[in-house]
Amino acid sequence: MSKKENPTEIFKKATAATVKALGRTSDLSFQFSNDPAGVSGTKIRLPQPSRLLNAEEAARIRGAADAIALRLRHHDRKVHAATQPEGETAREAFEALEQARCEAVGSAHMSGIQANLAAALDDRYRRQGLDKATEQAQVPISEAVRMLAREAITGQEPPVAARAAVDLWRPFVEEKLGNRMRDLCGMIEDQAGYANCARALLSDLDLELGNEIESSEDDERNDDDENQQDDQIDQGSREGEESSAEDQNQEGDPEGSEEEQDQQGLDEGDSDGDDQTAVRESEAPGEPLAQDRDRINDPSRQPYRPFTTKFDEVVEAADLCDPDEMTRLRQMLDQQLQHLQGAISRLANKLQRRLMAKQQRNWSFDLEEGLLDAARLSRIVINPLTPLSFKQEKDTEFRDTVVTLLIDNSGSMRGRPISIAAISADILARTLERCGVKVEILGFTTKAWKGGMARENWIKAGKPVYPGRLNDLRHIVYKPADMPWRRARKNLGLMLREGILKENIDGEALLWAHSRLAARPEQRKVMMVISDGAPVDDSTLSVNAGNYLETHLKSVIEWIERSSPVDLLAIGIGHDVTRYYRRAVTIVDAEQLGGTMVDKLAELFDEESGPGSNPARSTASRERADTPPAYPRAASAPPVRGGSVKVR
Repeated sequence: MSKKENPTEIFKKATAATVKALGRTSDLSFQFSNDPAGVSGTKIRLPQPSRLLNAEEAARIRGAADAIALRLRHHDRKVHAATQPEGETAREAFEALEQARCEAVGSAHMSGIQANLAAALDDRYRRQGLDKATEQAQVPISEAVRMLAREAITGQEPPVAARAAVDLWRPFVEEKLGNRMRDLCGMIEDQAGYANCARALLSDLDLELGNEIESSEDDERNDDDENQQDDQIDQGSREGEESSAEDQNQEGDPEGSEEEQDQQGLDEGDSDGDDQTAVRESEAPGEPLAQDRDRINDPSRQPYRPFTTKFDEVVEAADLCDPDEMTRLRQMLDQQLQHLQGAISRLANKLQRRLMAKQQRNWSFDLEEGLLDAARLSRIVINPLTPLSFKQEKDTEFRDTVVTLLIDNSGSMRGRPISIAAISADILARTLERCGVKVEILGFTTKAWKGGMARENWIKAGKPVYPGRLNDLRHIVYKPADMPWRRARKNLGLMLREGILKENIDGEALLWAHSRLAARPEQRKVMMVISDGAPVDDSTLSVNAGNYLETHLKSVIEWIERSSPVDLLAIGIGHDVTRYYRRAVTIVDAEQLGGTMVDKLAELFDEESGPGSNPARSTASRERADTPPAYPRAASAPPVRGGSVKVR
């Protein structure tokens, strides 16, 4: 070891060696960064240690490394792929239970690893904001199930940051499962048996599994097993498989929960033949008849609407995080900006040159008043009788421009995409501000996973059919257009907070951003949407048409592009958005985002037609755009959000 070697580098090498030893694999590469820890093939990403590394921080980083190493050692991908559910929420909970199993097996006889894992979990839940959770809807059920399974298997209490969050879900889980979570204890060495038991538990928690697995090998093993505890677990597994089979065959369960029957009834809309006959016999609330389901994708049959807007909110970024946490998040963003300074400068200068080229001064010469034209003084020297020549600068309209960046804050953006989006927004805000162009930075997500208070109100109302949007919107203002970048710079770090990113309802977000932009006094208005996928909200799509949110998004985009003076363009990260937006580009790697944003904006400013450059718009249509009707009765009518919106 060199005497000059940095202690932080020594720690990195020791951590990497530990992961290889625990995971029993040497073909690994490591990257230490400010992104969340994770695995991609043979590439391991771990938290970046600070220069002043203390024991608490070392334990957190080691815990993240130990969690990855134990997953590599005790996890069988083939078994996992064959048994994982298809439903998104059930799949997340299944992943969480599997991680709890791997950590329980690997740390059973290693107290040091137990302490490291606990420190890493506590740090993770603080970053997600679970320590401040006061409502069940603010806590993903997958995390609650993971902590309860960890408690049942190892006897360890949840980390301090997660205790309040787990207690919000504990009554619900215990009511549904009783003490059956302890059934997992005897199966942790058997991944297949553990997976079957986990599926049964998730089914009893009313989570949609969406598929059926083959269990012949499990049945043979269970026939030879005489242990009473294993028999009980096998019975639970069979019940879970029967429940999945019933979902596939579209048969109702008279003893199931009311919500589960409702979900099954909606899934039956894609069946035909005898399955539809069974559907017609069921007329429970929230379960429409088959002939109604045949028309479920008809927009005129099911116009877009929220079930309630009572719990929606438009919130300032600073109100979602305390000042100390906001400062820490901004420092994380600044650390990611450090190695990009060269690229940032090139992008900023490139955009500034192209924008400033549009702001070149134009002058009128040979005037009788104005500024003295020094270039023509030579004429007076030659002929003193020649009158003085003056000049005046012509007015330019270029500065009268405002740009809105609307950023998807959904869970699928977690990690590198949201970091790049925050970095790019930071770059553009600084650059455009130097060019005299005002910038507004907005984000959109939901307040909860899988529905919030809106869904609870729907259940209390008797689950009426076609309820519309069933989640609570959260629209975030990171930087108002009139706020200087230096005052809003801290707010952009909030995007790196994991607990912020949930689900995305794009249509209403576009309407909200458009309404803010349309009220601005600037002559030219530009809105850039950054997203990585189509609108997704499990709660809404489970009780409406499968294309319900997508149809609404298309109608909103069509109205803005045809009837609004706002110039709309979009960038899709790994997702083709050209089928939605007329002006759009798709990038494969999030690293391309900054350059693409600069190029698209520069192209837009290069257009000769000036403000409101969409040729399809007429003066009359622009006037109509100022007073949009409430909700769309046809694709050409602009929908807006009604009801009350909580502004914090």
